[in-house]
Amino acid sequence: MSTLSFDGIGMVFPDGTEALTDISFTVDKGEFVTVVGPSGCGKSTLLRIASGLLEPTSGAVAVDRDRLGYVFQDPTLLPWRTVRKNIELLPELHGVGKAERRRLALDTIELVGLTGFENHYPKSLSGGMRMRASLARTLTLKPPVFLFDEPFGAVDQITRERLNEETQQLFQHEGFAGLFITHSIAEAVFMSTRVLVMSARPGRIIAGFEVPFGYPRRPELRFDPEFALLSGDVSQALRGSYS
Repeated sequence: MSTLSFDGIGMVFPDGTEALTDISFTVDKGEFVTVVGPSGCGKSTLLRIASGLLEPTSGAVAVDRDRLGYVFQDPTLLPWRTVRKNIELLPELHGVGKAERRRLALDTIELVGLTGFENHYPKSLSGGMRMRASLARTLTLKPPVFLFDEPFGAVDQITRERLNEETQQLFQHEGFAGLFITHSIAEAVFMSTRVLVMSARPGRIIAGFEVPFGYPRRPELRFDPEFALLSGDVSQALRGSYS
């Protein structure tokens, strides 16, 4: 049984804008699926439907939303809480006791490489560190499904590549089902087990590519000829999505 499935999803907004049409695919445990497509094609809308923030006008989503992980484009950290207190927030909202949520926070802080910054406030962190804190906050719930809405688009290229590497290591460690949205083809190929290409609005899936590289993936993979060839195939499909 799939961990996350979309079956014939369509979305028409009240103003008549048709955002999505006939979207059907699945994401299983241990899969990291990335969706690329033109701006405005409905990629983020698809994540909001998966999370329950939007109801589709047609089709159905199957997913356990009780422990659904959602990483936004912005880290959305509370400025008046320290790193540890921010990371404790979700367990706190789920009624986890003080000692246990502290343990969960410290474990995930170590996992994302923020040890030593537990008592810092968000304003004193770099963009990459704030995103690591956002990841850690979601990891405290051990979500079986992780939704990523272009989380690394606002950081510089070197930081972005480092976060790509760290996120795929977290994927290996935790074994969740990941659905990742990005505009970057290189990011999509580097991170994923499968890349899906969406058309221009109304968004639909027009191509899919299995990614043959095993994990862990070293930074040097980005310069491999096979990586370049696959990235070129995805790029060609994406160019066709505009027609």
